Amino acid sequence: MKKGKSFSYARYGYYFSIPFIVAFVIFWLYPILYTAIIGFTDLKGLGKTSFKFLTDPLQNFKTVLTSASFKTALRNTVVIWVINFIPQITFALLFTAWFTSPRCKIRGQGFFKIVFYMPNIMTAATVAVLFQALFSYPTSPMNDLLVKLGIISSPFNFQVSKLSAKLVVAFIQFWMWYGYTMIILISGVLGINPEGFEAAEIDGCTSAQTFFRITIPCLKTILLYTTITAMIGGLNMYDIPRLYLNGGPDNATLTTNVYIYNQAFAGSYMYNRAAAASLIMLLIIAVCSVAVFRMFREKDQRSVDRRRRRLAAHKEVDNA
Repeated sequence: MKKGKSFSYARYGYYFSIPFIVAFVIFWLYPILYTAIIGFTDLKGLGKTSFKFLTDPLQNFKTVLTSASFKTALRNTVVIWVINFIPQITFALLFTAWFTSPRCKIRGQGFFKIVFYMPNIMTAATVAVLFQALFSYPTSPMNDLLVKLGIISSPFNFQVSKLSAKLVVAFIQFWMWYGYTMIILISGVLGINPEGFEAAEIDGCTSAQTFFRITIPCLKTILLYTTITAMIGGLNMYDIPRLYLNGGPDNATLTTNVYIYNQAFAGSYMYNRAAAASLIMLLIIAVCSVAVFRMFREKDQRSVDRRRRRLAAHKEVDNA
């Protein structure tokens, strides 16, 4: 009697993955490799496809790194990201504690979550037009409100002041993304074993103690994810600075991605320099991501070492 041949369905998994692989190669891998290559060439000019490698392969990178505009763009990018990320993670944590606390039984939580998350699903063009209208000069809702409250005596041009332009862009980034961060953190809290919260409640811990001693330590992986993704998104800011004031006033909201766009498509068509700037930003983002990851890992390791020392101390006391 012949043994039945085993039939493997594994190959069908490869068949189903072919469309993704083809799309990835055409629309992601090829552009990345092409960008990496032209960063070492003399490619520039509209419609030009031929290029040759430079005698000094790092010439484009040196030009970008010594460019005053790129330095300004990198500084603006970091400043705007820090200004929006600190309140973003703070408000996200506060709302997470509020919505997940068993002692704060809030009615209509779903409605509040939708309202907080809604700015994230609005298009950047819509948000830019909205805030241009809110902060326009000389008449705008914001100017009218500030004049009526007596904070300012006459309308203020928010779109000419460098500081106010940075703050408005940072606020827009915060407003668009704090709801998304909150949803991610709430999902992380819902995945924590409820026995820890029950034990804390039995021991008489306050809501603040429960949040900082149980919730936050259990959310370290989620916090690592949100920090790295927020950092990557912040260092890649393009749509709001480009659509709101196009990098102005006087390059106050010029970010690295807007700088790259200007180099490649805003008249100069310096594709080689734009590619070099892209690779520089890729390297900066990679280094920062690794640094954040190592920082979180070292903190976790220190916590584990402290717990081990405490257990060892208790064992010595018990043996004595």
